[in-house]
Amino acid sequence: MPAISLEFYPPKTDEQRAQLHRAAAKLAAYSPEYVSVTFGAGGSTLSYTPETVDALRARHGFDAAPHVSCVGGTRAELAELLDSYRARGCRRIVALRGDLPSGMASTGDFHYASDLVEFIRVRYGDWFRIEVGCYPETHPQAEDAFADLAHFKRKVEAGADAAITQYFYNADAYFRFVDDARALGVFIPIVPGIMPISNFTQLRRFSELCGAEIPRWMQRRLSAYGDDAASLKAFAADAVAGLCRRLLDGGAPGLHFYTLNLARPTQAVLDRLG
Repeated sequence: MPAISLEFYPPKTDEQRAQLHRAAAKLAAYSPEYVSVTFGAGGSTLSYTPETVDALRARHGFDAAPHVSCVGGTRAELAELLDSYRARGCRRIVALRGDLPSGMASTGDFHYASDLVEFIRVRYGDWFRIEVGCYPETHPQAEDAFADLAHFKRKVEAGADAAITQYFYNADAYFRFVDDARALGVFIPIVPGIMPISNFTQLRRFSELCGAEIPRWMQRRLSAYGDDAASLKAFAADAVAGLCRRLLDGGAPGLHFYTLNLARPTQAVLDRLG
């Protein structure tokens, strides 16, 4: 089994907490290297992320890495948050720019993820392993693909240890991105982000927002299943597992699964990978 990691989002209700822990308990069987916990849209889960990190560590024994977004935060606020994670014994951070909350005019003290990475590295030295994000199909707000690569390189130069990609379904986009990054002198591990498919309508909406392309052949097949949920899920798991095999055969250092706090879609892919 390749090195895998899992992403969860912080639950806000008792029902969501129960769902998270059911999924975490099932996925623990696959021995993930670590799990990450998102910060929530616009920082809306400021208090929920630390709680979820604590719960995943205590109940499931995971090495849990909180996402930290710099948008809207001051140096003092981010230092307080990072101090709390260091006090908890967290040794890994996912450092992101994040999205500006609706109605908030100021981006805070840091404008880019590279600023946050530099701040963490200067203040905490090597205490945290810093993961950053990258976009094989180009960030939707980037001027162009070359500018996006340059932004990625700045995050690495600021002190990032590894990167997790936005999800994608075109392996060639990942391999080209890695080749382009290597040509720029970027040699940190670039781990593919994998989105198992459970709800095609939801996936299409996510993909429009984040700029991830769903290949036409895949869209047409998924649409053709209509209400046949069982066939859709089987096809989706086969397609994503095939993508994962190609990525691993091509040298990807591991796989990072966006679970959406569900176990079955990720299990279906991992079981196909053996």
